[in-house]
Amino acid sequence: MSSTGHIKIPAVLESLPVITECVTGAAAAAGFSARIGDMELALEEAVTNVFKYANPGNPGEIEIDCASAEGKFSVEIRDSGREFDITKLPDPDLSMDISERPIGGLGAYLIKKVTDGVSYRRLPGFNVLTLVFNLGNTKH
Repeated sequence: MSSTGHIKIPAVLESLPVITECVTGAAAAAGFSARIGDMELALEEAVTNVFKYANPGNPGEIEIDCASAEGKFSVEIRDSGREFDITKLPDPDLSMDISERPIGGLGAYLIKKVTDGVSYRRLPGFNVLTLVFNLGNTKH
């Protein structure tokens, strides 16, 4: 895959517009304009989780790399927060009334639904979440 975008920025909510612009700009430049809506939704859910939960009391930084090759665009999100693998979360029971559902998990479910692949790995001191989007595929 060839690198198309990179950003390292404080892991605070105010960084979201800059992160989104970096990723969607890289995606558009790589010919993935049709997937930008999916990317924005997945990216917002993933990085907001980092902002809120990864480093309580000390926001740290978030680093994002984008790459494209062979009809795929990937977004790799790295943070130094607590270990958290969204791929292991069970899907919420959408048949339950919303007032009866437990809080949490819906963002991870949305990420899985609008991407063509999600993977997680833990490196020493880092979470690495990778979101993959196929060219021409729209999920919603």
